[in-house]
Amino acid sequence: MQLDSLYQEVILDHYKHPQHKGLNPTFDAQVSHVNASCGDEITLNIKLENDVIESLTWDGQGCSISQASVSMMTDLLIGKTLHQASVIVKSFSELMASKGTSTGDALILEDAIAFSGVSKFPGRIKCSLLGWMAFKDVSIQAQSQ
Repeated sequence: MQLDSLYQEVILDHYKHPQHKGLNPTFDAQVSHVNASCGDEITLNIKLENDVIESLTWDGQGCSISQASVSMMTDLLIGKTLHQASVIVKSFSELMASKGTSTGDALILEDAIAFSGVSKFPGRIKCSLLGWMAFKDVSIQAQSQ
């Protein structure tokens, strides 16, 4: 139970003190995603330097899960190559699909491992994946520029 409390604290900290929130006016691509089931919204900007994520900024509104998740994601992906980022996104998506049966790989997911408990609640999985799905779209758009 102590681990669950720690994870809840990490999620709340990212919600209260979001990383990389505030859209950078210079970007290669921008997408907006909405979780139709609850109304959470994310707009995500990406700037690439060659194949490396130079900037990943966002703005949005919604529950603590969606907002903390995109905060952790941006913090985790900046400075990574698109290939490295895709491995991280795949790992997070697998964790969310596990329905609580996986603890995830902390070496890959770092703080985002805190969402392992969220995967037990189907209604919250879309909230946690909102920013990650936006990243998939924005990275595809940026590469096609």
